[in-house]
Amino acid sequence: MRREIPMVLAFVAGLLLILDFFIPVLEPVTERLNNWFLVVIAFAIIVGIFNLLRVNYFKIRLKQEDWPYSFPLIIMVIGMGGIGILLGIQEGTIFYWLFYNCMYPMQATMFSLLAFFVASASYRAFRARNLEATLLLLAAIIVMLGQVPLGTAWIPDWVPWYLQFDAWKDWIMDVGNTAGQRAIMIAAALGVVSASLRILLGIERSYLGEE
Repeated sequence: MRREIPMVLAFVAGLLLILDFFIPVLEPVTERLNNWFLVVIAFAIIVGIFNLLRVNYFKIRLKQEDWPYSFPLIIMVIGMGGIGILLGIQEGTIFYWLFYNCMYPMQATMFSLLAFFVASASYRAFRARNLEATLLLLAAIIVMLGQVPLGTAWIPDWVPWYLQFDAWKDWIMDVGNTAGQRAIMIAAALGVVSASLRILLGIERSYLGEE
């Protein structure tokens, strides 16, 4: 019963959410399920916070790799959580000041560091080792030249539109890029449908702690 009850609950909840798109009378039931889902998420966040504190506490206690970084993490988690709960998170509070004067600069720092990794990955990906890499390299060059004034300012007005970088850039972004994004979205949607069916039919049992 330990296995069957969660499987039956997952099947019934998933089936009701699917049938809601076709049977409007089920809307109150699915709305209640969505509210329960939000409650479960809230408790999952609490469990995640306690697990984060537990893992970093044992990392400090056992002096594992990079354990000194666990000190500021624990202090900030407890400090920000306590300040937000006790003093509120509205504008003008200490929590608001800490969030916008500490969190935002740290996020900007992390994203600025990611720019170097993106540049390194682009250099490795854009080497013309085969036909696909060559096409990717040419498309990237055309898009970059069509995006900046350097690639468009020197072209005279009498040059036809089909010989201008910005026109090719627009075509690549509107046609080629859109087609690729739609293909990825369709493939992702099929993957979600496949995974959902595996859960509903009891084939996928990872939520039960089974492989």
